[in-house]
Amino acid sequence: MHGSTERALGVHRVLEPVGVLPQAARRLDADPAIGPDEVRISVQRLNLDAASFRQLSEACGGDGNAVRSAVLEIVATRGKMQNPVTGSGGMLIGTVDAVGPESPLGLLVGQRVATLVSLTLTPLRIIDGLANWDGRSEQVPTEGTAILFARSIAAVLPDDLPDAVSLAVLDVCGAPAATARVVERAGARSVVVLGAAGKSGSLSLAAARAAGATHLTGLVRDDAEAGALSASGLADRVVVADATDPLAVAAAVGTPADLTVVCVDVPGAEHGAILATADGGSVVFFSMATSFSAAALGAEGMAADVTMLVGNGYTPGHADLALELYRSNPGVRALIEPRVH
Repeated sequence: MHGSTERALGVHRVLEPVGVLPQAARRLDADPAIGPDEVRISVQRLNLDAASFRQLSEACGGDGNAVRSAVLEIVATRGKMQNPVTGSGGMLIGTVDAVGPESPLGLLVGQRVATLVSLTLTPLRIIDGLANWDGRSEQVPTEGTAILFARSIAAVLPDDLPDAVSLAVLDVCGAPAATARVVERAGARSVVVLGAAGKSGSLSLAAARAAGATHLTGLVRDDAEAGALSASGLADRVVVADATDPLAVAAAVGTPADLTVVCVDVPGAEHGAILATADGGSVVFFSMATSFSAAALGAEGMAADVTMLVGNGYTPGHADLALELYRSNPGVRALIEPRVH
């Protein structure tokens, strides 16, 4: 028997190793039969997180069929979507199919929702073989079932936005919320965003501005992204550098900022982010490609007096904030819409 707290966290769905939480488990029980405090979702689309999709695509040499097979194998083996290399997953949208009588989530059968908890801890079953996905984009149309626990989070999908847009925005909604919180609490006025032309990067720039930041620098990887970001008007200054080259990042940024937000989807951006941050400033690592040991040891080795924050994907109100930034900011829409398939 599992206690109420364990059940609420989904421990009863862990098959191995016994005793860990679902996110740390190697394998979950994805049986669609629900318990009294669970909710079953009829899955319509997955959104793989950027770091995971990039790793899978590179490992498969860009072969979409191989990527599709790899995702199917992961889900079949683990009972969830958790990339064994990056450790990351993503999120999903679907329709509430069944609600246990003791579920505290307030969801109703028939509601269309996006899960705001990671696929790395969500019991998932795929039943269509991903037949309608070409393996070449982060968004994965599919059919299957997913289970939410009493401590899970889900947002009812808005009626005014396409599903693909809602999924893309909600997948990264923790980034702008975390950025806004640091700007407000620390009084940060200068902000640097690494990977500023992407989904989380563009939303973080918009959130920083709305929260009171007055000097925004967006760092991107090439001239094409620089042109798009400049046209969006989200940043006061746009610079081009390889985020994994610390000295190049420092040279491009120039005067270190009060806050640096890391939104790139490749490993190796830790040291450049630290060098881009002023003494007494903060770094938010909102990237599943981050090595937190590299960040901690790098800061120590550089004698950098910076506060380093893990980009927790949950902040109260994060979903509403991200959706409103998308609705109200043409620059955000201009950068995100081309990325939505």
